[in-house]
Amino acid sequence: MPPKYYPTRGHLLVCQGNSCQARGSSLLYQALWKHLEREALSYYKQGGSVRLTTSGCLGACSYGPTLCVYRQRPEGLEEGWYAAMEFPLASRIAQAVHEDAPLPVEHRYGPALIAGPEAD
Repeated sequence: MPPKYYPTRGHLLVCQGNSCQARGSSLLYQALWKHLEREALSYYKQGGSVRLTTSGCLGACSYGPTLCVYRQRPEGLEEGWYAAMEFPLASRIAQAVHEDAPLPVEHRYGPALIAGPEAD
């Protein structure tokens, strides 16, 4: 029997590289996991849509903990890369993914933001 498929709106990855762990990424991941569970945002909860995973190094070692978001948008795949991540911002990012709302811009780095109608 194949595994059950759970549709998601986005995927959050929390770096667990050595530098990020030294800056609290393990605690961030645990707190975010509990938040997704409590608020029923986790992809396997009824009505939930956010997937959370640990990852290897995301490349911003001096600015950790780092978090990366991937989600499919009508314009294509959107990436959100965040440095110096703290729980309040991580929970806002998860909520934005769940609500299909714009991602916060604080602490964001890396690939350019997808241009929306306001860019015209």
